Amino acid sequence: MPADSVTPALLQAAARARLDELWARGRAFLGSRVAIMGGAMSWVSERHLVSAISNAGGFGVIACGSMMPDMLAAEIAGNQALTDKPFGVNLITMHPHLDDLIRVCLEAKVGHIVLAGGIPPGTAVRAIKDGAKLICFTPALALARRLVRSGADALVIEGSEAGGHIGPVSLTVLAQEILPHIHEVPVFVAGGLGRGEAILSYLEMGASGAQLGTRFAAAEESIAHPNFKKAFVRAAARDALPSIQLDERFPVIPVRGLVNAGTKRFLEHQAMTLRRFQAGELTKEAAQLDIEHFWAGALRRAVIDGDVENGSMMAGQSVGLVTSIQSVADIIDELTGQATAALAARGPWPG
Repeated sequence: MPADSVTPALLQAAARARLDELWARGRAFLGSRVAIMGGAMSWVSERHLVSAISNAGGFGVIACGSMMPDMLAAEIAGNQALTDKPFGVNLITMHPHLDDLIRVCLEAKVGHIVLAGGIPPGTAVRAIKDGAKLICFTPALALARRLVRSGADALVIEGSEAGGHIGPVSLTVLAQEILPHIHEVPVFVAGGLGRGEAILSYLEMGASGAQLGTRFAAAEESIAHPNFKKAFVRAAARDALPSIQLDERFPVIPVRGLVNAGTKRFLEHQAMTLRRFQAGELTKEAAQLDIEHFWAGALRRAVIDGDVENGSMMAGQSVGLVTSIQSVADIIDELTGQATAALAARGPWPG
């Protein structure tokens, strides 16, 4: 087509069609208009936000976290009352009632179950695949291959840029390691994503879609406290740092969040606990528990109560791209619009 006959409208239409092609596999797998999954965030990814993401064309995911089966059943029912679109449920593999939680999901006809927090047990995999599609997280190529062999229907690779519990490797590296080699199942990318152009780049590398958490945490439909959302709007990328471990004898699971008075006190608490251990006041086990219990209830304090100074402000580095509190629909439209504009800017194309 001659360059002078290509109008902006034609370029936009062609770009939208190309974007649909790039994430067609992810859209088909999720059953959604766009292959954008909502990250499962405790206290945040509940029925209001999850249903809003699904209703806007994305794929919402309920964060089960430490919920008991009856609570999860009520949350799923509440979400189904708000949307007739597909959504998933994220379960933690270490949950003591994992089998019952899977049963709750299957009885409610949830189509997709995400297992996180470790290698899923074979019994859980077999139970899920009796009635739902299984999505697993992988931090490395070798595990990705193992998960596919064991029955995973899709994978999520999440880089260390993400908020909450993180691994040690960035999405940039994970994508290069995994995307060229895993073709049997759809692979979704996550961690540090906040603009459509970035999502587009990973789609062109072979990803089937993307998962975002931080941008949705500050959405209008999120039940997070206004103080929590305002902190996201004010924050820069460098404000979202992983938790620090002072002594290798007392491991601290790395969690990325906004630095506040609580994170500074956590360092002081670790130092004090170490001194008590070295003085013989605490056993090693008691010292470890003391360190682990510091953050008990801290995420709820931040998200629900709005205590942004003392609570746990889990956030990914993409928090620097949260510049206002938007509706979920506006966020998804903005992301897809940015990806489409980037594709259109390359035209006109020959042929």
